[in-house]
Amino acid sequence: MEITIRVARKTDEGAIAQCVHASFEPYISRIGKPPGPMLDDYAQVIDQDQVFVITLDGVIAGLTVLKKTKETLLLETLAVHPIYQGQGLGKTLLNYVETLAAKEGYETLQLYTHEKMTENIAMYQRRGYVEIKRCSEKGYQRVYMEKPVELVIE
Repeated sequence: MEITIRVARKTDEGAIAQCVHASFEPYISRIGKPPGPMLDDYAQVIDQDQVFVITLDGVIAGLTVLKKTKETLLLETLAVHPIYQGQGLGKTLLNYVETLAAKEGYETLQLYTHEKMTENIAMYQRRGYVEIKRCSEKGYQRVYMEKPVELVIE
């Protein structure tokens, strides 16, 4: 099975939206409404942000959406389609993004998740992310986390 990570293309819009919807759908009942990434227009996201997809034998299995700020790189969305979860693809994507942040000269990588997505918070904490703030944005209770990143020379 060939795993690749590449920049998303316009033609990936439908597959990306489908992946996001499938991966975030289980959280609707917990949060009480669709999580923010389910509401995004992925044609616009691909145009405005850095979007990377991870593919298995050419099929989009997951993705990341990154936003650049002056201070940090923000991981806005990390999603792996449920049929591909448990294979380490999320970890592979996160490693890729952390390395990218370091290569681009950022000192930290920030992300946020919903406060009710407790398993995500715990997973990010295991990866070295620390909570930096909680706030309400766009009607969602978000937990912001960050991690220092450094370039590893191999």
